[in-house]
Amino acid sequence: MSRNFAIRALALRLVRQKDGVTAVEFALAAPVLLILLLGIYDIGHMAYSSAVLHGAVEEVARRAALETASVADEDAYVRGVIQGVAPGATVTTTRESYYDFTDVDRPESWNDANSSGACDNSESYTDENRNGRWDADVGQSGNGGANDVVIYKVTVAYTPLFPVPFMTNHNQQREISATTVKKNQPFATQTTYGSSAGTCG
Repeated sequence: MSRNFAIRALALRLVRQKDGVTAVEFALAAPVLLILLLGIYDIGHMAYSSAVLHGAVEEVARRAALETASVADEDAYVRGVIQGVAPGATVTTTRESYYDFTDVDRPESWNDANSSGACDNSESYTDENRNGRWDADVGQSGNGGANDVVIYKVTVAYTPLFPVPFMTNHNQQREISATTVKKNQPFATQTTYGSSAGTCG
């Protein structure tokens, strides 16, 4: 009888024992809290990097509209700014120039005799961008000339500073981009599109 009583007393003592409960609760909650915090930091860092990139791209677009602008210097500026918040980031820039806003994504003029939507079957076209072939987009690579419209795009790939453990591809590179459109200053007479004729194969 006394042995059963002793066992019951021990069991009651163990049930009422609170020492170590906080440590156990922390051990259970800490991983979830840590993952949540890292996720917030990761998203916050991506949003901040994107805001910094957009600001740098807008700044460069304004400066690159001038006759004296150096494309290499402007790209280096963007690279330096973004690598300040995303160390080791890979920065890729593209520029497409057009005569006017209405020319963006416009194909070069051609005689679509077979209504295929592409220049083929010996159809004739006008080589408006002077590169010796028909293009579905009349734009030219580069910063253009006086009065040209330029689409400037910067893409950034970087390794996250706060990778979230246990998530699929948590170390995979993040990618952000920013695009802006600007019109160069009228520092000279604008070069018009070419008028040479060509034939598609």
